[in-house]
Amino acid sequence: MPPISRRRFLKISLASALVTAFGGVGSYAYAHDVEPVNVEIVHLELRLPRLNPAFDGYRLAQISDIHMGTGMTSAQLTRIVEMVNAEQPDATALTGDYVTHGDIQPLLQPLAEALSKLKAKDGVFSILGNHDHWTDPIAIRGMLTDSGMIDLTNSVHTLKRGEAVLHLAGVDDYWEQKDDIDAVMAQLAGDDCAVLLAHEPDFADVSAATGRFDLQISGHSHGGQVRIPIINRPIILPSFSEKYPVGQYQVGNMIQYTNRGVGTIAPAVRFNCRPEITVFTLRPTATDQAYPTPP
Repeated sequence: MPPISRRRFLKISLASALVTAFGGVGSYAYAHDVEPVNVEIVHLELRLPRLNPAFDGYRLAQISDIHMGTGMTSAQLTRIVEMVNAEQPDATALTGDYVTHGDIQPLLQPLAEALSKLKAKDGVFSILGNHDHWTDPIAIRGMLTDSGMIDLTNSVHTLKRGEAVLHLAGVDDYWEQKDDIDAVMAQLAGDDCAVLLAHEPDFADVSAATGRFDLQISGHSHGGQVRIPIINRPIILPSFSEKYPVGQYQVGNMIQYTNRGVGTIAPAVRFNCRPEITVFTLRPTATDQAYPTPP
């Protein structure tokens, strides 16, 4: 993992100081012990112009940024898996950063034990994030395979309902320059609806420019973890999430959605920024447009 910069260290320190300032010790206890486990299920209905009516009402669940070992516990992750399964999704997508840093070997078994319990009618799909590449991407991919997931690394999985198709695609990590959008495009036959998994949300500028994707779902930003009350702005955002930091955006003809993640990096606090599971219900025919959520 790249060493933490002085600028980032100062921002993290400021985040901790501000959380403490918003009410003292009691507020910090809330940010450390309460909000990080208060998971919100966000339900969104999205209208995608190329979605075949055979997939009307398709339910896609998203989990992102588990970050096992920096706040996330086995019990908490198991509860998150149970929450996702209770939504009875047609497919579940995991958009990277299963770990954070250091020796990840002790984390692989608890991750696999929990994630292997994810159930979805058409399967569970995964890509990697920057922290996975900063630790051990081979081990992480092995864990995901052992958990029964379908790897979407620079690839496409096509779902069928009779003659109708829906493409689920994924790119490898943009920060680490492992993404290969050309390889993905080469696997997309026809002009049917395509949903892209990309860890970093600002990759939307690349994917939308192709004109081939109806929806990109991402994580990476954590929503900032700490958002200043009243003005509702994050104190710090990682690279490649400054443009589309949280929520729903329209990027050209493509919808971008940035999930706040379920885990944290240090400091393991959340304030005014609950962890999130997203459940998308996909509908055909665009009768309205998505507009940016204020950052």
